[in-house]
Amino acid sequence: MQIAKNAVVEIDYTLTGPDGKVIDSSKGKPPMPYMHGTGNLIPGLEAALEGKKAGDKVNVTIQPGEAYGHKDASLVQVVPRTSFQGVKTIEVGMQFRASNGGQTRIVRVIGFEGDDIKLDANHPLAGVTLTFDVNIVSIREATAEELSHGHVHGPGGHHH
Repeated sequence: MQIAKNAVVEIDYTLTGPDGKVIDSSKGKPPMPYMHGTGNLIPGLEAALEGKKAGDKVNVTIQPGEAYGHKDASLVQVVPRTSFQGVKTIEVGMQFRASNGGQTRIVRVIGFEGDDIKLDANHPLAGVTLTFDVNIVSIREATAEELSHGHVHGPGGHHH
């Protein structure tokens, strides 16, 4: 079976950044399952895996536009410390959930300007060229329930 839309695929992977440092890896963990063609992976990685078979190895470098997008300067904001009432300590790298106009985003603290806090709502990997080293472990057809929910169920997948 080849990887195609709605196939359930299990992969072992190592993700590195432009400096060659490992950002994430499934090493030492069970293979990561995902449903192909349903937006569960970044577009560039899905495209690289399309048509592959179990046992295939794929090494692909993905530009930001096909990964987590380019950095959007409008998503970097400075807010007053009073916006964080009830939070005693705020440090660079901390993440918070922020709501704005009905949209919820994860924001990271990236610095301070006087008493104000500089936040970035870009994905941490926005603007970064990524390299994936992938081993395709298995491929199967999705169950009817997985198809209706748009994601993998069972070990390693979502549970309801």
